[in-house]
Parts: sequence; structure tokens; C-alpha cells
Amino acid sequence: MPYPEEAEGFQVDSPDSWTTFHKRYFPLNPFGDYDVDVKIEACGICGSDVHIISGGWGKQHFPLCVGHEIVGTAIRVGPKVTLIKEGQRVGVGAQVFSCGECKQCKNDNETYCQYKLIDTYGSKWPETGLVSQGGYASHIRVHEWWVFPIPEKLETTIVAPMLCAGITVFSPLVRNGCGPGKKVGIVGIGGLGHFGLQFAKALGAEVWAISRTRAKEEDARKLGADGFIATAEEGWEKPHRCTFDLIVNAANSTKNFDLAKYLSMMDVHGHWINVGLPEEEGQVIKAQHLISNGVLIGATHLGSRREMLQMLQLAADKNLKAWAEEVQINEENLAVAVQRMKKGDVRYRMTLTGYDKVFGN
Repeated sequence: MPYPEEAEGFQVDSPDSWTTFHKRYFPLNPFGDYDVDVKIEACGICGSDVHIISGGWGKQHFPLCVGHEIVGTAIRVGPKVTLIKEGQRVGVGAQVFSCGECKQCKNDNETYCQYKLIDTYGSKWPETGLVSQGGYASHIRVHEWWVFPIPEKLETTIVAPMLCAGITVFSPLVRNGCGPGKKVGIVGIGGLGHFGLQFAKALGAEVWAISRTRAKEEDARKLGADGFIATAEEGWEKPHRCTFDLIVNAANSTKNFDLAKYLSMMDVHGHWINVGLPEEEGQVIKAQHLISNGVLIGATHLGSRREMLQMLQLAADKNLKAWAEEVQINEENLAVAVQRMKKGDVRYRMTLTGYDKVFGN
């Protein structure tokens, strides 16, 4: 039974067959007064998708249609919807619901809701038991709070990856004071980091790219970096001791990661914020690594609606873009694309397009 009761999408059945995608129908949650139905036109391929379907982040609810960097058209809005109009081009990120009533939700921290946080895919709706399904599909049904109008200036294929990767680095930058007069570092020049460089520069900071080698230095400077640090070089941290106000760690691996040297570069009470989520165990944090500058270590989860709208407008005003290649959505291309993502063989994002060819009207 097709839309509006069901969507059609590409699902993976288990981590043992994570590169095999099956095109099939799955039920949508019952339509509510505050819901918006989006006909999907593009979706970024996020590293999270690969971690989930390959089993790197633990047990999941399969079969699963992933994808949470969604752009499409709002084709149906509930009778109580006020934030979105039918026919608007909109985006959906990595979350589709929160309770709206708790302390976190009422204080611009809805991505930290402790009572009813529903991820775009892989969460169980408590009322129906249905597992939320993502954007490698024809349609998605979302509460209006988690549907975002897309500024006209932003092209669909280059804005899609901002809806997860972009907001994941934008939120910690603005929440931790990135701006004029601040020295900000971005560790890891990849899907997350290439946004971090652009946003930090657009916010007015002095921006440094931090990577293992200088292989991506030219790219980093094109993305806005004022300086570049290669951690494979002897004594890389010494010229920068106690000078960074903020470093956002977007690295996807902890292999040979000397955390103490990174932390030594932080100014007194500077903020080290993790946004990358490697599958490995991570670094050991010793108190001795913290006391010489009183560095503060934190993390972040997505970003609020207010921050999402702010980020999209900044991107439109400053002409910021994802470095994204287009991939026509089908079973074969998805298999190749997720394997490339696993290997890090992409600079720096991929956006699925061609939805009308596989799902029709």
C-alpha cells in the first residue's frame, strides 16, 4: 500500500549484509495534527548511516532505511501546523521528535530531551512500536518543529549534508563563543571538519585546521583556514601551547591520537569539544592533562531549531556550501557509496539524488 499509509525506501536487513539494500514499502506512523509529510528529493549520506548499518555503533532495529540529511517538498501539513506551508522546500535532520514539555525542550536544548527523543531512523515510536525510517526513501513524516524551511539561495544537493554534519559542528561553535578575536581549531578535515572550517571562518574567528599530514592543506585553506597544523610533524603542538580558545574535534578515529598534546594547546579554561564518534574505545583522560590550563572537555548532540535556522541563513548569506558529489539513488550505487564512506574515500560528502527515477510521483 503506497503513500500516504506507506513510504517506499531502501532498507538494510542486518550488519552481516550492510552493503545490500532492498527496495520495499514500510508503514508510516499515523498522521498527527502537527505533522508534515515531505516528498524527498535528496539526502546526504552521513558517516552515521555507515556506523549504524555496519554494526559499528552496536545493536539496532532492523530492517532499517537510513538517511537523515533530507531535502524535499512539504506535500501535506497537519491542521495545527504553523511553521511550515504546503509546497515549501524543506529539510529534515537527524531528529524528528521531542516531548516539547521538559526543561531541555523549553530551553533551546530539545536535542537533549530525556523523555521522548525520536531519531530520524532507528527509534521506536512508543505509541505504535513502529521503527522510524530515514531518507533513503520516497517520503518521511515529521513533527513540524523538526522540519526546516530552506533558504532559496541554497542548492538542494549542497545544503542536504548541512542538516546533520553541518549542524553538528555549527552548534558547538556558536555555543562555545566562536567569533572575532577567538582562535579556533578544527581537528579532522572530513565530512564534519570541512563544515567546521567554513562556519568558524564565517563567524569571524581565526581558524586553524588540524590534521595528521599536510595532504589536505590546500583544501583546508580554500575552506577558510588561516593556519594549518600537521600532527605527524615533530613538536607540532609547541608553538600553540595555551593559545586556542576552542577546538572542535571532528576526527573519526582515535588511532595514534595523543590527546595530551592537543589539550596542551588550549588557553586557560578553553573548550575542547568532541563531535566525531569513532567506533574505537577512545583516549584515556588523566587529570594531569587538564590542570596546567584548566581545559574543559565536552561534547555536543546536533543543534536546536533556532541554531539550524541560524546556520542555514548564515550559509545563504555567506555562500557556504558542502563539497558534495551527487550519487543517483539505487541499490548498486548505495552499495558502492557506503563502502566508500567506510574507507573515507570521499571529499567530503555525498548527496543522493534521482529520487523521481526510482520512486516516481
